[in-house]
Amino acid sequence: MIEMKRLVLLRDFAEYGTVTAVAELHGVTPSAVSQQLRALEAEAGAALLRREGRMVRLTAAGAALAAECEQVLAALERAHGAVRALDGEVGGELVIGCLPSGLDVLAAPLAAALVRAHPRLRPRIVEAEPEEALPLLKQRDLDLALTYRYSHLGMPLPEGLVAQALFDDPLVLAVPEELREVDGLAALRHQPWITTPAPSACRDVMTHACQSAGFTPVIEHTYRDLRAALTLVAAGLGVTILPMMLCRTAPPGLTLIPMPGKGRTIEAVVRAGTESHPAIAAALSAVLSLGP
Repeated sequence: MIEMKRLVLLRDFAEYGTVTAVAELHGVTPSAVSQQLRALEAEAGAALLRREGRMVRLTAAGAALAAECEQVLAALERAHGAVRALDGEVGGELVIGCLPSGLDVLAAPLAAALVRAHPRLRPRIVEAEPEEALPLLKQRDLDLALTYRYSHLGMPLPEGLVAQALFDDPLVLAVPEELREVDGLAALRHQPWITTPAPSACRDVMTHACQSAGFTPVIEHTYRDLRAALTLVAAGLGVTILPMMLCRTAPPGLTLIPMPGKGRTIEAVVRAGTESHPAIAAALSAVLSLGP
């Protein structure tokens, strides 16, 4: 019988390419990963890895098994959910990763609704951007991720995950009040710009929009607290582009200009096969009733 945890290691080796990277991902030593992969070879009855100099590669058998990992893991998740459904009551711990801008409008009301409806359920919220949340979800450190994707940036969902769209969150251009009559992005080419440190989706979105308008923005200020950008704009220190969900409580001194056709989709993401798990199914049902 093939061990599920060893399949996960093989899947991750196929994705990340080195034993060291897989070890770092799982917080173990490279030798421990190698030992588990050798045990998987014994279970599979075939050589899955081969050494080429200092590199380790998948054999044809290893690649074939890795390609089937997500389907096998999803089937095991469905089986686990079917067993849990026999309990007749939703309970246990449910770890929810949430984008920072959605903590107050998504994660907090979701957790409160789940506790009211299912007293034995213990929601636990973890703040995480998509680039953090999705790997954590695949590694089973999260059960549900409330996240986002910018479709125009080509952000595909990683294999083995499924998403439920919740609502669209349009982009807005935030400028000081004296620039409220500005005619398009190109007119702001000489303004100082404010954004997050690289790498980040917000920075990529802003840069992409400006370059589409024919210029590269001059970034004068950076921030990590997304709402801090509005304070900087209101103080006249620059301009920026933000999702509307961040701007619901904008301070005085600035103007928000809609950017039609630009935005992100807020999503609830789970591992394939877990949709029928009682706690996750309850969370998906509850989150669909929430809005921006």
